[in-house]
Amino acid sequence: MADEAPAAPPSLGLRARHWLRTHRFLLSCIVLGAAILMVVLALGDFTPLANVYPFTAINGYTDQSGSGGENWNLVFAIAGPILVIIGGYARSRFEQLMRSKSKAELLRNIPEIEDLLWDLTPYDQVRFERKCIELHIRR
Repeated sequence: MADEAPAAPPSLGLRARHWLRTHRFLLSCIVLGAAILMVVLALGDFTPLANVYPFTAINGYTDQSGSGGENWNLVFAIAGPILVIIGGYARSRFEQLMRSKSKAELLRNIPEIEDLLWDLTPYDQVRFERKCIELHIRR
């Protein structure tokens, strides 16, 4: 028997992709929290709340437009709601597709579900596989 060369360790990109896939729920919660914080900070600058104590101190750091600097609250006002909508869409769409009771309906939606699974957790993959077993769909 010839000696086989030891398997090469997985590349950094593959390990990072695996880590992201495993910890996707935690990361999505962090991004959602950051997006909600950005929305609150933007509301604190562009509404009458700008005169309330915590926002006056925060706006002193994030809104430097009076002294010729950047107004980061504009970024918060644009990026925050977009991140909240994107994060909520994948989860709600997956839940909607998983509620189907019909085998034919699930078969039609498999490509979309598989695309959504890349943005969701491994637990959602297991739920999808159980649903396929429940409806007797061979994969």
